Amino acid sequence: MNVISSLTNRIFFATALLAVLSIGTAVYIVNRAVTRQAEDELQRGIDEAVALVDEYRTLLFDNFVREAHLIADLPRLKGAVDSQDPATMKPIAEDYKQLLPGTDLFAIADRRGVILARVGTSQVPDAALLAATNLGDSPAGQRNTFWPEDHGVALITSVPIRLDQEVLGTLIIGASLDAQQATHFKKVTNSEFAFGVAGMIRAATLPPETWPALAPLLDGPRVTTRVTIGDQDYLAYASPLAAGESGQPMGIVLRSKTERLAFLNQLHRSLAAAAVVALLLATLISYAVARTVSRPIEAITSTMREMTRSGDLSRRIPMPAERWQDEDAQILATTFNSMADAMQRFQHEAGQRERLSSLGRLSTVIAHEIRNPLMIIKASLRALRRQEHDPARVAAATKDIDEEVTRLNRIVSEVLDFARPIKFEIAEADLNALARDAVRAAGAEDQGAGIRLDLDPAIPPVTTDAERLRQALVNIIGNAIHAVNDGAEAPDGFVRLRTARLDSRHVAITVADRGSGIAPEDLPRVFEPYFTTRRTGTGIGLAISRNIIEGLGGRISVASERERGTEVRIELPLDAPTA
Repeated sequence: MNVISSLTNRIFFATALLAVLSIGTAVYIVNRAVTRQAEDELQRGIDEAVALVDEYRTLLFDNFVREAHLIADLPRLKGAVDSQDPATMKPIAEDYKQLLPGTDLFAIADRRGVILARVGTSQVPDAALLAATNLGDSPAGQRNTFWPEDHGVALITSVPIRLDQEVLGTLIIGASLDAQQATHFKKVTNSEFAFGVAGMIRAATLPPETWPALAPLLDGPRVTTRVTIGDQDYLAYASPLAAGESGQPMGIVLRSKTERLAFLNQLHRSLAAAAVVALLLATLISYAVARTVSRPIEAITSTMREMTRSGDLSRRIPMPAERWQDEDAQILATTFNSMADAMQRFQHEAGQRERLSSLGRLSTVIAHEIRNPLMIIKASLRALRRQEHDPARVAAATKDIDEEVTRLNRIVSEVLDFARPIKFEIAEADLNALARDAVRAAGAEDQGAGIRLDLDPAIPPVTTDAERLRQALVNIIGNAIHAVNDGAEAPDGFVRLRTARLDSRHVAITVADRGSGIAPEDLPRVFEPYFTTRRTGTGIGLAISRNIIEGLGGRISVASERERGTEVRIELPLDAPTA
């Protein structure tokens, strides 16, 4: 079965597909725009964090170095260094360390490279400090170096202590980049932070088990990199923390892409739910739209189909006054109803023309039918004019005249019934009771034929002309009885009369016999006036019956087979037309 063969399905699928494409495109565009904006904001955030690290580094370290130069120029420090007395230098070193908050190392060495004083918590060995006193030809008058510690990296800065052009010694200060400092950077940048040097992470705000994944970033290019740690995706950027030699300490700024974009998952779910709801609504609306188009067409085709089946031209397509009634369907229904009115009018006029035409053809038949009785009457009158008064002959002549006059009156009545329009008296009637009365009037028992009644008790009262319908049934039942009685090869013949309800608007009456049947060449002529296959038949009963049935808004049909019987089927509306 082709699912798109129906107009309803085509409209439904087209509108549903349009809704799916529209909603899907809208959701895709929104998701893509929101995701791109979120990723751009994440990238801007990490760029801002790197900028903050650079700025903080400048404030923390560069100012730290400048302050070291200022302390190295203090006369008190110069005098103490020149004395080369460790006992003198110790308290001075402790006092000056207080002037440099955040330092973990404050040391002073003389010109010989001997450490005179050292204060602070740094784990840098003295040998490393002595190496830092070798300033060489540093144009900046200082030297920056570093030392890996167990839990961080120590940044060491050495500045000379001069008296005029003479170097009296070296001031060595250091700061540890440890977990505490990483936590401080995290607060400043709102990002995870890590310190590393020489391919190893020394301190970080992330757990130690994640450090191996961060180590490759220390020697990588200075660009934003995506790194996966566990079930989290991060954007990372490694930035140098001090100007100096290759392999200098690096600070790594990390922002969790998974955490920052977590809201997108909820947004995607919400959009998906909204899309599903919108799709369902669009599907229902598209189906409703399709039904507004197809429902009137279904009503039209249903009426056409029923009209074709029943031949009832009185059927009309209902046109309810709905707000959403389709205008095209309404025009089509109006046009069809107008066409049905015209067809019914033409059918009535054709019936009238056929009746007049039949009357013309009947003229020769009527002349023949009337001539025979007139000849008999004429002969009887001649016998009476004779002077013979034989009572037996007079009685016979009088009887012949009476019979032929009755026959002439019957012929005239039948012709008038066929020729003139029938005036119906419409009223409510019990169809089953009417059928029983017609059987009794046809005298089935008197003529020795068996009548089997199969009456539907669920048939409601019908609005019709009961007397005219009874007359038609009597004619049809009488023909069936004669067919059974005349059927020499049908000794078990009987007549069955059946009533049934066809639908909400129609009922059916069927009269079937087991008689000799009608020859195929005679079957098309059974409704012609004065056509009969019986010697004693007049041939006008079925013609009158058809006029009555069609006048009541129904139709009559005959089906027959030789030696198997005949069936006459009548279909009537529950409510006969009043005009």
